Amino acid sequence: MSVKVEAVPCLEDNYLWLLKDGPTGAIGICDPGEAGPAIAAVEAAGGTLDAIFLTHHHGDHINGVEELRARYPQARVIGGKPDLHRLPKLDEAVGEGDEVVFGAARAAVMHLPGHTTGHIAFHFAADHFLLCGDIVFALGCGRPLEAGGMEALYKSFRRLAKLPPNTRFCCGHEYTETNARFALTIEPDNKALRAEAEAAAALRAAGRPTVPTTLAQELAGNPYFRARDLAEFTARREAKNHFR
Repeated sequence: MSVKVEAVPCLEDNYLWLLKDGPTGAIGICDPGEAGPAIAAVEAAGGTLDAIFLTHHHGDHINGVEELRARYPQARVIGGKPDLHRLPKLDEAVGEGDEVVFGAARAAVMHLPGHTTGHIAFHFAADHFLLCGDIVFALGCGRPLEAGGMEALYKSFRRLAKLPPNTRFCCGHEYTETNARFALTIEPDNKALRAEAEAAAALRAAGRPTVPTTLAQELAGNPYFRARDLAEFTARREAKNHFR
């Protein structure tokens, strides 16, 4: 494994992600919703930013880009072709099947619509992690906000389920405790889910992130991965919209 990835809290409940490539020292940031925490993380990691990865166009994932670009003009801004008109100016516009070089590592671009039509993710297969933005959360999924979103989200989940079980999902928000409470209303006797809920509560009590999570964990407890078909997936997502 060459790339280390670390969650950096920002805004109210977001995470941006700090990447550092061991062989080259390259440093990257994914989804900087604000610049301050990103700058602090980059300076602590070595002080030079080489790449900014963007999964989708929402402000809580891109609002720090221009300040980062001004401070680190050498940094490449990489985002999805489908969202070219809604993202900050890109140095690399990428789409499904493209490959992004980061230091000595390579990431495959996956188009994973559902939360938004243009949502992408960056799969660092050799390092077993996915920069997945808001498409999937620990024990949850993103809210479908655009036309055709529910069916697209379901299809994206079916695709994610085929990744290696040890793939770590580097999610964009800290929603795990709420997601766990909802998931337990679906499967109250799921022992793996209950264990995840207890682990999440302990991590949050200690002030630590509950992510990344792994596909194996999500297959065992996430109600959206466990939905049998689109109708059940839809019913669960709509029920979550009203869950408090």
